[in-house]
Amino acid sequence: MTTPFFTPLPTSSRQFLVAFSGGLDSTVLLHKLMLWRAQQPDIQLRAIHVHHGLSPHADSWAAHCQRLCEHWQIPLSIVRVTLVDGGEGIEAQARKARYQAFREALLPDEVLLTAQHQDDQCETFLLALKRGSGPAGLAAMPESLPFYGTQLIRPLLNQTRDALYQWATDHHLHWIDDESNADTRFDRNFLRADVLPLLNARWPHFAEAVTRSAALCGEQEQLLDELLADELSAATTPDGALTIAALQGMSDVRRRALLRRWLAKFGAAMPSRAMLDRLWQEVALAREDATPCLRLGAYEVRRYRDSLWWVKTTAHPRDAQLHWPAPFHTLNLPDGLGDLSLLDGGELRAPTVDEVVSVRFQAPGLLHIVGRSGGRKLKKIWQELGVAPWRRDSTPLLFYGETLIAAADVFVTKEGIKREGQTGVRLVWQR
Repeated sequence: MTTPFFTPLPTSSRQFLVAFSGGLDSTVLLHKLMLWRAQQPDIQLRAIHVHHGLSPHADSWAAHCQRLCEHWQIPLSIVRVTLVDGGEGIEAQARKARYQAFREALLPDEVLLTAQHQDDQCETFLLALKRGSGPAGLAAMPESLPFYGTQLIRPLLNQTRDALYQWATDHHLHWIDDESNADTRFDRNFLRADVLPLLNARWPHFAEAVTRSAALCGEQEQLLDELLADELSAATTPDGALTIAALQGMSDVRRRALLRRWLAKFGAAMPSRAMLDRLWQEVALAREDATPCLRLGAYEVRRYRDSLWWVKTTAHPRDAQLHWPAPFHTLNLPDGLGDLSLLDGGELRAPTVDEVVSVRFQAPGLLHIVGRSGGRKLKKIWQELGVAPWRRDSTPLLFYGETLIAAADVFVTKEGIKREGQTGVRLVWQR
């Protein structure tokens, strides 16, 4: 029997989800895995095909993948996605939708396998070089990386496209040719069609050398990760904020390295050096009474209480008023803020039968909260309790009638505390 020629996978898992477009690369990967499963029957394989709907042939591609998986007895999920224009190009939108589909399809203990190969690695390296990336970008694609609580592994990363084509022809495989791959308006296609053939003709081992360079850049980044890990941990608060004082007095180079690693913890796309310098000068070093903010994609870096915070950009529902006619059933909050529930057994009093229950995001007048004497306006309470400005307009406030009872996870009012003999409930906010 033919033996698959990828090295042992860097995982102890025996369950795999294979990204299967139906093209040459993923067809070869799935075929190799099918042969591997024949040798080791404890291997469990599933495949996923993402239907982007961008090509008039998309339905026939999905049908082809279904037929092939049925022939190889590999369960296939076909997932249709809708691209969301977030300002990036079609390629980036499709990739984002694809990996979101992979994430949602993964089962516990299942590892995602994708079919990128050595030529893809070379293209990724050159694209990073074109953008002026540093070692982190030039490291291109690692063979294995964490992926939403499991792993993403690229078993073919050291194999050339020519080697995959030879495998496919030797085994009489059939695959899809995506017509969009011939469109050299896309940078990756331009490199693949016009640039790399010239480089490989001049230097036959060019892609292999680039792969070594990417691996060396990756090693350097890993070494820096290890050397800076303790320093980053010491500068990070339990809430994940980065203390500004810890970065002051450092060289620009060291500070940028720590900022990059702090941003990487949140999965942020790496900003340029100029953007990192703006983050430091315009946000970290802004005047004391300012509320500086730097937008990075769908997130923002903000300064609060002498620390930097990574905050998702959201539309605050400040003026919303949500009626909660059945408060012992879950209430879904707007703008992705999560769910609220009232459960038995807590310090809040339960609503009476004639009290209308609602959730709001602002409260007028003077408020009297447990643990504080006298009345205060809500803005003053937020400040005293250290609630960050971007959380103040999105923290749900529980009302019975026109009486404020509690702010979820923050405070309880004196009118909301249960008295002796009253039923106690607790407000649970699941974000």
